[in-house]
Amino acid sequence: MAKTSESFLQLAAQLRSPRYISASLVETASIEPKIVEHTSPSSITSEFHSFHHRIKAAVLLSRPPILTRDLTPFEKAYFLYQRRLNERLALPFTRYFYYQKGTPGDVEWKRKVKGRLTPARDIGRFSGYGTDAWNDELLVGDGVSEPQEQVKALIRDAEDKEDGSTAGGRKRDELIEKPSERVTKADRTSDLKSLNRSLTRTLYLVVKMKQGATRGEWVLPECAIEGKESLHMAAERLLVQTGGINMNTWVVGNMPICHQVYNYPQSIIDEISGAGTRGEKIFLMQARIMGGRPDLRANKLGILDFQWLDKEEVQKTLLSQDFAAVKNVLADR
Repeated sequence: MAKTSESFLQLAAQLRSPRYISASLVETASIEPKIVEHTSPSSITSEFHSFHHRIKAAVLLSRPPILTRDLTPFEKAYFLYQRRLNERLALPFTRYFYYQKGTPGDVEWKRKVKGRLTPARDIGRFSGYGTDAWNDELLVGDGVSEPQEQVKALIRDAEDKEDGSTAGGRKRDELIEKPSERVTKADRTSDLKSLNRSLTRTLYLVVKMKQGATRGEWVLPECAIEGKESLHMAAERLLVQTGGINMNTWVVGNMPICHQVYNYPQSIIDEISGAGTRGEKIFLMQARIMGGRPDLRANKLGILDFQWLDKEEVQKTLLSQDFAAVKNVLADR
């Protein structure tokens, strides 16, 4: 048994030997080897390789949301329920926890509770006694669950004086500092050049190019790469050349977030692109703006106008192929 194993190992070693394999192939080959002539890569010519694409950098300049989004009907109903439940639990809590019985503080507490009738006027008046004590279902058409109605109720509650007087003889509406509206003047006038609009959405800068542009009339800001500059450097230069130095912006990273390959129509290739140019490869860099307004008076890119648009407005403004290239990097809100 040991001799048989040793013979098998010797045979396997011979089979692995290059000398044994080459000798076997020479002895048993019945097909003549085919000679393949290798052509130098420099001698290979192709019509496709004679064309190239221009490299461009584009900027997705955005303003993030300033306010939280609007509540859904379910969320409004849920928060109203929680506030009413808290009111019911707090109402029967004894006032003697805070004031000693018979003290001036206790008397003042009783007087205020008698005048207010409820701890929270912004969600309706509630009495814990009587037949209607728990009849607090939200009726159809009742706006008590709307945040703007609650804000109005809180302002009225703060403005009301028991004696009807106003401090210092000023007007009543000057006494209370009111919160800013969620709908701005730019929203009401549809001012697309203002950053003070659509405060709950992300806005993106799109620019209007001069006549003769290779693509659509409205595009994201873009420029060709110059010299040996990187995409990040080109994006910073593009921001300055597009809107001037008065915009407080910065490029988020060094890597593009997406890219688009745009092939010229034959008419453009013959007319403006020059020999050998097939189209453009556009790499999109992400940037943010904190404030400022684009100044197009000194721009050298042929930009005629600009707009700040949300995702749905961008879809309506850009060409379908341009929007398809960037839609996955645009925020839904």
